[in-house]
Amino acid sequence: MTERSSDRESYFPAIEKKYGLPMSYWFEQMETVAGQKYPEQIVFLREGHGFSQAHANALVMYTRGSTSAKRVHTVEGYLAPFDETKRATVLAVLKAITSKWPKAEVVIAWNHPMVKINESYVFGISVHTKHILLAPFNADVLAEFGGRLTAYEVNKKTFKVPVDWKVDKKLITDLISANLLV
Repeated sequence: MTERSSDRESYFPAIEKKYGLPMSYWFEQMETVAGQKYPEQIVFLREGHGFSQAHANALVMYTRGSTSAKRVHTVEGYLAPFDETKRATVLAVLKAITSKWPKAEVVIAWNHPMVKINESYVFGISVHTKHILLAPFNADVLAEFGGRLTAYEVNKKTFKVPVDWKVDKKLITDLISANLLV
């Protein structure tokens, strides 16, 4: 399978073809809603001009200065803006995983560090101001481990840990092991 370019400009030929007008026209249209918020600009294109979500997002984000959907390419690049405590916690989580599964692949997907085993995503990490979100990629597995997660705030598909979390390696590897069995 060929991976689609993350450059927003790669959508422009399809936009011109599908909507029958040159990009210069669409840039002029975007100038008329330049002061509006992202959702309002998306609605302007989707409802006012029949744009698909993907085309609307590409045009809106491009006109807002984001020329690529891919913001980071490495874990180090992802972690660069964060303080040492957050970096150390994320790296300890990833080390717990790769120590158990040396062939696990740590990748950047959806602009966050993710772990793949046997071509399947099994774990994701997202750093925030006051917490780190951990995602075992399976809501059923997360529910199954509810008793072991009582110390954490659990969402539908993620759970929050403190930024200075003492990594519970057994919990992480057990979550992934259960995910691999599904």
